[in-house]
Amino acid sequence: MALFFKVIDSPIGRLKLVANENRLAAILREVERNSCGRLESMTEDAGRPILVNAARQLSEYFDGQRAHFDLALDFSGTDFQKRIWDAALGIPFGEMRTHAELTAQLGNARAARAFGTANGADSIAIVTRGIPLADGQTSA
Repeated sequence: MALFFKVIDSPIGRLKLVANENRLAAILREVERNSCGRLESMTEDAGRPILVNAARQLSEYFDGQRAHFDLALDFSGTDFQKRIWDAALGIPFGEMRTHAELTAQLGNARAARAFGTANGADSIAIVTRGIPLADGQTSA
């Protein structure tokens, strides 16, 4: 599958937005490596509509004008990871949940550590669960 990217500036540094034909696949900070093997070969395409839309929505988010994202997402992971990421998407903006609360919601209260590992592998974290801000709070 072909992957495309666009690099943007943000308050947390340069971000590389990665998409397939029409879904956002990853948002990587400049300090991160392409830790996901599927992101190895990409072509720069700053005009690709999904990347332009993602850049606009991220800009609005960082400017305090957007609380929710409306983007087609390409979650690539195990079924367990996808369930975790889906649960994270259900957290209302401005609220937080512990890993234990979310694993209990999924019917496996003992899977908090596995939840944390899966949540850490989320390559679209800004959109799905917010990002750490300088003061230690989270944005979502």
